[in-house]
Amino acid sequence: MASARPGAGSQEVGSEAAHLKPVGRGADLLYRSIVGVARLVAKVLWRFEVVGKDRLPSVGPFILCAVHRSYVDFLIVGMSVPRRMRYMAKDSLWRVSALGRFIEMIGAFPVDRTGADRTALRRAEEAIAGGEPLVMFPEGQRRRGPSVTDMQQGPAFVACRNRVPIVPVGIGGSDRAMPIGSKMVRPAKVRVVIGEPIYPDVPLEGRVPRRVVEATTEQLRQTLQDLYDSVR
Repeated sequence: MASARPGAGSQEVGSEAAHLKPVGRGADLLYRSIVGVARLVAKVLWRFEVVGKDRLPSVGPFILCAVHRSYVDFLIVGMSVPRRMRYMAKDSLWRVSALGRFIEMIGAFPVDRTGADRTALRRAEEAIAGGEPLVMFPEGQRRRGPSVTDMQQGPAFVACRNRVPIVPVGIGGSDRAMPIGSKMVRPAKVRVVIGEPIYPDVPLEGRVPRRVVEATTEQLRQTLQDLYDSVR
């Protein structure tokens, strides 16, 4: 999973394919079934624990931003949130057509991480406009080590532009449950802590100054670092 960067240089798509595809009732049920089964398995395999669920907005859109250390982070996020989530995911997953169709059916959409992807940002805003919570990994890709760095401004840009909160999430143990380079999950203690929502300090209308996006990105980085330090 990934995060888009705002700015010029992305490829515009003028067709219907540029729009966010709706999640049908059957796909919604499938998503919830997958997450429900995963929670049961994770309780045994990972001694899975979530702290701070009361900090999640129960209604309305928000952007969930988590640290990213493992392929299983997207599943861990889904298990941590009672509501069905939308996911911005790296476009390389669509190279396997069956996988791409499946994850898109249950709510994901692709992002080109090599540049600013306006189509992905448009779809993110469509999800927000539809009242759906959205997952964006602000580090852009899986990272190694204890430091939260090289943050992308996409999540803060979307949050500021659409006046929605960012919910920061620390994930501890996913790098042991499925390390980078591993093809199998392993037993490990996985703990998630959900932080207080970050509400962008922007006016209700009008353009969002870049300095506000930058300040919100740095606030998110500091918060994610604190949360990750508390669980890793």
